[in-house]
Amino acid sequence: MTQPDTAVLPPLPHWEQPPADIPAAITQVKAALRARIAASGRTVEDIFAVVERQVLAEVDEIIAARDRGEEVWPVIDYADIETGAVPAGSQALLRRRGCLVVRGHFGRDQAGSWDRGIVDYVEGNHFFEHYRGPGDDFFASVRSKPEIYPIYWSPAQMQARQHDRMARVQAFLNRQWKHESGGVQWLDPTRNLLYPDRIRRRPPGTDSAGLGTHLDPGSLDLWLTQGYQKAFRHLFDGTVEHYDPWDAAYRTTALQYRGTTMCSAFRTFQGWTAMSDMPHDQGVLHTVPIPGAMAYLMLRPLLADVPDDDMCGVTVSQAFPATDKWHHLLLQALSGIPDVHAGDSVWWHCDMIHSVAPVANQQGWGNVMYIPAAPWCPRNEQYAPSAREAFLTGASPSDFPEEHYERTWANRFQAHDLNETGRRGLGFARQRRRGAD
Repeated sequence: MTQPDTAVLPPLPHWEQPPADIPAAITQVKAALRARIAASGRTVEDIFAVVERQVLAEVDEIIAARDRGEEVWPVIDYADIETGAVPAGSQALLRRRGCLVVRGHFGRDQAGSWDRGIVDYVEGNHFFEHYRGPGDDFFASVRSKPEIYPIYWSPAQMQARQHDRMARVQAFLNRQWKHESGGVQWLDPTRNLLYPDRIRRRPPGTDSAGLGTHLDPGSLDLWLTQGYQKAFRHLFDGTVEHYDPWDAAYRTTALQYRGTTMCSAFRTFQGWTAMSDMPHDQGVLHTVPIPGAMAYLMLRPLLADVPDDDMCGVTVSQAFPATDKWHHLLLQALSGIPDVHAGDSVWWHCDMIHSVAPVANQQGWGNVMYIPAAPWCPRNEQYAPSAREAFLTGASPSDFPEEHYERTWANRFQAHDLNETGRRGLGFARQRRRGAD
């Protein structure tokens, strides 16, 4: 198809900070988006129909695979990533489904050692005697005691973040993205921010309410800020067929509204590393494994059945909801991870709908360290100083509630324990070799 001249399409209003009148801003930007699409010679209904057909084909394929008893999630052995021998079919399925289990990412003994190390770390510092309850409303819904630990700087977590095996898998995942275009390198796939996140520990016998379907790339900023309007340009300029969910252009420089459930960093993949075995039916992660579904999510509010001042329930300072009311087609594809073993890691594209299933009387432990792939880029370089300062002081990172349990814990991971990957990942200056001028 002939691409429209975007220079002659009407400009979009934008708000680089959350607007004071959110319903009015939504109404204004939706009218402008519809007008821009119309100026391209197409209608919202036309371009949504293109996306809907693509998504429906993916949903049907996933349902058929489940009905045949097949695993929906791709599984790749770490050894194949390390040797560059990932089968072409496995890599194609990764890009098709946008999610992955890395089998044997770490050895089972290593995972068990880290798990025991975290127990020693929190118990030795009397964490449970001082725990004040969930620091945010989002994870409070799981009704844990606690389930999500606001712990960031344990030796186990930092050793995993800076491990050569972690860096190798992160680079493999980052390279799935188109990271250079128009003479701009949007991200460096070989270097990652050591993004600090929490841990989850769920003991046997746990009853957990889980987490509902949602996604984490942003909120209203995805429609209202100029950077994201450029990132999703093909959805709004009549060239929807050119939309690529693996294109990093503008994503790594776009502004994001602050909020208690937001992530300042750009993550190509969200992820966690298992410290225990987890059967697939014990309250595990589910995703809608369709990276291109983001086009559906972004265009759905522009259809006539959605009120003019509503973005299908998306607002600021809350996770992006995926609901049966607006996204029924997508949620039919919701699929859980296969059985996971201690030392495996689990990854999903940053735009993907995901949830955690509820569980009653959980069988076995459900312990993970949250570690994403967050390649070095303008957004992540900007976040690095605050992460570095939190590391040096033992504070809670700025993306998380101000709980600061670890400030006085003498046995937290220290700066002298960082290797070169860790120093680069927190933005420390490179260490000079002995004898260097």
